[in-house]
Amino acid sequence: MNPDDIDIPHFRARLLAQRAELENLQDTRTDSAATVELDQTRVGRLSRMDAMQQQAMAQATGERAKRTLTRIESALRRCDEGTYGDCLRCEEPIDVRRLEIDPAATLCIDCAD
Repeated sequence: MNPDDIDIPHFRARLLAQRAELENLQDTRTDSAATVELDQTRVGRLSRMDAMQQQAMAQATGERAKRTLTRIESALRRCDEGTYGDCLRCEEPIDVRRLEIDPAATLCIDCAD
């Protein structure tokens, strides 16, 4: 894809904003993913189960955020290399509408299917 066909600064700004938002969320999520106390005198059984469920959800959300951050970093690298907007599989241009929905998209719609 010709870099002149898409607005690289626009997508770079969106990627940077998404990265900053995810990094801020990761900082606030640390407490939720902390190890659950097993001291029965301090926390009841149901409260412990609820805390363990919240911990598991926070860990899963953290893993998803890490994967998204990796995709964002990869997209920013492609912006620098001049290959942003090219499908990683077929090397055809990714539709700009798809990039508007997910600026870190790596595949065109045909290859994603």
